[in-house]
Amino acid sequence: MGIIRSILDTDLYKFTTGYAYAKLFPRAYGEFRFIDRNKQHFTAEFAEHVREEIHAMAALSLTREEKDFLQQELPYLPPIYLDFLQGYHFDPDEVSVSIDTDGHLDIRAQGLLYRVTLWETPILAIVSELYYRHIGATPDWTHVERVTRSKGELMRNHKATFSIFGMRRRFSFEVEDRVTSLLKESAGNCLFGTSNVHLAHKHGLRVSGTHPHEWIQFHGAIFGYKMANYVAMEDWINVYDGDLGTVLTDTYTTDVFMRNFSKKHAMLYTSLRHDSGDPAVFIDKAVRRYEELRVDPKIKYIIFSDGLSPEKAVDIQQLCGDRIKASFGIGTNFTNDVGGGVEPLNIVMKLWKCKMTAKDDWHHCVKLSDVGGKHTGDPQEIALAMTTLGIKQE
Repeated sequence: MGIIRSILDTDLYKFTTGYAYAKLFPRAYGEFRFIDRNKQHFTAEFAEHVREEIHAMAALSLTREEKDFLQQELPYLPPIYLDFLQGYHFDPDEVSVSIDTDGHLDIRAQGLLYRVTLWETPILAIVSELYYRHIGATPDWTHVERVTRSKGELMRNHKATFSIFGMRRRFSFEVEDRVTSLLKESAGNCLFGTSNVHLAHKHGLRVSGTHPHEWIQFHGAIFGYKMANYVAMEDWINVYDGDLGTVLTDTYTTDVFMRNFSKKHAMLYTSLRHDSGDPAVFIDKAVRRYEELRVDPKIKYIIFSDGLSPEKAVDIQQLCGDRIKASFGIGTNFTNDVGGGVEPLNIVMKLWKCKMTAKDDWHHCVKLSDVGGKHTGDPQEIALAMTTLGIKQE
């Protein structure tokens, strides 16, 4: 059995974004690229094992029971999209895997965006799990049980609501599965849900997810950087009509986002997601913007998800106080804390380029982080985006 055992073993936003592409941009193409921020060296044998896992995914199909679960738990996805998923099969020909001249892993998924977006999180989970197999690492289950229960109890004791966002850099499926079960037991009602649709189904949890960077990157490349946030929010509203009301703020820096964040959006979106930069500074900016728009920040949420641990989450909740509500998406700290000195990989897979139809020219897609040095994409395009948005070059 392969590492990915169900089409549902992925993050919720892959399905929600996939449907949004299918509805509004059904002929759009994209390419996702694997990025290893630690620039580790991999072998040709490792790349071949990745290919084998990707080819194994072609045999996956949505079961009747899984479709019924989606219909019940994700009512904002229409029957036509669920029918598509029932007939969908991963096409390994959309993915290339190689080792470049510097010994780094090069993975690219290219094709119609509503299809290739589904490769991102499974590929990251495959690379992460294979890496630990190759170095001979094994989880210390006693450690996993102890620290996970302790983390869940800490969140419950501080009444800090959170979701598990841990698939992409998990140690293994088995670890994420066990951690999910342990947190359900130890955190009680403070566990809001999990972004992993398969594990939500297995453990009877809510499916939880947020707005993705790729959606805004696509809009920036196609419609221009100054209007990217605004048009992306408008299009998301057009697709989901008020459901899925969390929006990411840092695709082109939070300051740029706040300029695009109108009263209409402040009313319709229930929460902002913080994913980079100083959380205290972000809280101040969010509260100030809501107040400028004459919207009470106390009825809104910030979803914090930037490299969190439960301890950091508790500290951030105290920073929010009674100014604005807080919830948390905690990932790698849950699903890759296995003891024995094992360190998580620092890997992502980002939308690298896109185009509206097969005949069009490619447009570069970039992401500008609130943290210096963490911008993603073609260097010349990054410089162009920063100049266009009036952001000082580093």
